[in-house]
Amino acid sequence: MPVSAKSLEAAYQRARSALLAERTAEGHWVGELSPSALSTATAIMALAQVQRALGDSRFASLIDGGLRWLMTNQNTDGGWGDTTRSFSNISTTMLCRAALHLTGAVARGDAATLESLRRAEAWLGERYGKTPSELAESVRQRYGVDRTFAVPILTTCAIAGLVEWREVPPLPFEMACFPQSWYRFLRLHVVSYALPALIAIGQAIHHFRPTWNPITRVLRWATKGSSLNVLRAIQPSSGGYLEATPLTSFVALSLASIGHAEHPVATHAVEFLRKSVLGDGSWAIDSNLATWVTTLSVNALAAAGDLESFDRTEPIRDWLVGQQFRERHPFTGADPGGWGWTDLPGSVPDADDSPGALLALRHLTAWSPGQPRPAFVQQGIRWLLGLQNRDGGWPTFCRGWGHLPFDRSGTDLTAHVLRALHAWDAVLPTASAMVRGFEHLGQEQRLDGSWLPLWFGNQHAADDENPTYGTAKVLAAYRDLGRWTDKPAVRGLHWLLANQNPDGGWGGGGGAPSSMEETSLAMEIVADAGPEADQARNAGADWLIDRLQHDDWSLPTPIGFYFAKLWYYEKMYPLVGAVAALGRLRKRWRSENDTI
Repeated sequence: MPVSAKSLEAAYQRARSALLAERTAEGHWVGELSPSALSTATAIMALAQVQRALGDSRFASLIDGGLRWLMTNQNTDGGWGDTTRSFSNISTTMLCRAALHLTGAVARGDAATLESLRRAEAWLGERYGKTPSELAESVRQRYGVDRTFAVPILTTCAIAGLVEWREVPPLPFEMACFPQSWYRFLRLHVVSYALPALIAIGQAIHHFRPTWNPITRVLRWATKGSSLNVLRAIQPSSGGYLEATPLTSFVALSLASIGHAEHPVATHAVEFLRKSVLGDGSWAIDSNLATWVTTLSVNALAAAGDLESFDRTEPIRDWLVGQQFRERHPFTGADPGGWGWTDLPGSVPDADDSPGALLALRHLTAWSPGQPRPAFVQQGIRWLLGLQNRDGGWPTFCRGWGHLPFDRSGTDLTAHVLRALHAWDAVLPTASAMVRGFEHLGQEQRLDGSWLPLWFGNQHAADDENPTYGTAKVLAAYRDLGRWTDKPAVRGLHWLLANQNPDGGWGGGGGAPSSMEETSLAMEIVADAGPEADQARNAGADWLIDRLQHDDWSLPTPIGFYFAKLWYYEKMYPLVGAVAALGRLRKRWRSENDTI
């Protein structure tokens, strides 16, 4: 049955009020990332290693608080997941197990710690093997050729004495001494944003297990100092690489393990960890996603046609313009013009936050096609065009690093860029880039009509994929550019409708439990689809309205991939999604009077 205008309006206003209540005093949003067992484990190991190297107990309370949090939040099966709502996985369980050893908790031998360790080892043994070599091989298999995350995990376990150093693949840290423009040609075994790990962890591996090749050995000894200088040069003023707890922790842990606990890089990294601990003793995966959740919020209100009633647009506009990078980025070497995910120093410009910012600024800026675009728009468009890969798609951070999964072009990123270019009336010289972008989307569409995203997954779906997210994000580009009748769009919409759950919601894929996040993404698309989506539209609206009545927006679900198979959830995602989806439905209701 069609949803009543009254129930739809009430649900929308409830979501909108909750969204606006999350603003800071400055008018933008900051959000709240989930506490993370993986982040907590790596943080307390880094602090313990530095503390041990310096011969004091300056971080004892932080370490003890983190240990208590880990043991309190161990899953009932004995393993740990990345968040408190995540399934147990080998990576996080291996790191939490290592934390029990490296912090000295096991050596102290209290009953609670030993029981936690026993349960973790039982979980690992039942699924991945009982010997160190079996566990190491399972970690390597989880990540394949990409060493971005497998090597840090194995290095940490080796420092803790839980695997042999021969199980840890080397990292060519000496390559960090080459010019940044060369990196994409060097075929590094880590993705573009993992340069700090390449250097610090690579040095630790070289220290404990030098290569047998005499030429390489001499080269690595000769470049230790210069590569540490690179590590210092790319460290942000906050001390946190990418504002990410795991990456920063791995750097501090590795340096402390080889006698560099007092190196400025380690000192600044530890200060970042000390300041970023949460009130419950845990650490989140990153400091915050302030820029990202702000652009999501603005674009959600704009999708609802409700931005004109928002009384603080100018401060947000100025704040967003202020987050644009004006100088070449020291970390990735990116040219000026892009946006990152946060307003903090560790942010890096990327091809998801940049189009998100451009879309939000389009809604916040008085401008008409034919007029000169503002300077920040011109620079942002040039930045995006310079990032496009040869395959027509857009990668996250750096052009041309396509041989590892997280550096390849992403369909969700590509669709987002196309929407931003279109919103600013970007014709020549962007027309050919947009044609190539849509060609890339057509080539990446799966046989069943869906698309897979790059950075987002679903732990309930096959292979942890999230075709609902990917398909919805791609269809948004076809919708915005008036290409609903293109064959890829028709097939994509058919897949989306066919994979709606019987309860009216959507999960990450067919059969995955419905969530606020995925249902809202799907409903943003079906809200503007034709009559063939009537039934799905009404059922989805009923599902969202019911969940809002029960305040389910306050229970976010793990949806994000970060690094390689590293989960997080964000407090703002279900709320922003509900405003966007219900807002679009509300606009449709207004145009059709009393039914959807």
